[in-house]
Amino acid sequence: MAARPYDRTPGPRGIPEDLPDHAGRGLPGGVELYHLGPDGSIVLADREGSRELGPERDFLRFIDDGQFAHYLVGDAGTSPERPSNATVKLGVVGPRSAFTPHAHGGEHFVLSLGHAACGLYDPDRGRVAEVPLVPGMLIRIPEMMPHSFANRGDTPLTILAANTGYGIDHEDYAITAAEAEHRAALSAGRPGRAGPRTAPRGLPEGAAPRAATAAAIAAGTASYYRDLAAALRDIERAQQDHGVAGTTVRERLAAWLRRAATALEVRR
Repeated sequence: MAARPYDRTPGPRGIPEDLPDHAGRGLPGGVELYHLGPDGSIVLADREGSRELGPERDFLRFIDDGQFAHYLVGDAGTSPERPSNATVKLGVVGPRSAFTPHAHGGEHFVLSLGHAACGLYDPDRGRVAEVPLVPGMLIRIPEMMPHSFANRGDTPLTILAANTGYGIDHEDYAITAAEAEHRAALSAGRPGRAGPRTAPRGLPEGAAPRAATAAAIAAGTASYYRDLAAALRDIERAQQDHGVAGTTVRERLAAWLRRAATALEVRR
């Protein structure tokens, strides 16, 4: 997704060629218009012109190398000292790829604009469940539920992700199995790597008796994180065993029709 500079030539501007007819004309100052294409492209328009967003200047690394995020509400700097109650971001998932399994300290909503799959650990059944998603499906993931998100298609996948912030900055946003194991080791009093992190709000208050000793609380926390790490490793194994699922013939036809419909709507 190469970035295209704004058109800043004086005088009236034409309709941005990447947007449906007339959509970008006469925008008031401060208004931004996003066009999320079926091929994973993201075009931003305002009264100054339009350009395609690209990872070189508009995106942050999102959990893994090759995955990207662009904040719409909140930003990457939210922290316990500078909390954001919620963040909303655009995510771009590479073709035929998946995020490292992880958990978040707050509930999470993800709207898929392409063919995706969400792998979730089901604690009641003790197994990994995979939920296929098609464009327009939104999934709610409870806080601290181990999960992953995969792009089943052959083009970049755009998602819209919203979650409660709880003062979790961008670099501490996702708890992977390695991070959960690290936290378990710290809680058990064993040395771990540098950079201690705060415990997520998903660890319920009052889980230990009010009069419990610090050692008992630490043991309970360590056990919690060990269980979390084990569930995340189960999702990792499922990904390794089965890979990223592909799209069906009907889904590929539907994707082609969406691209054709977009081409009809966009003025060239």
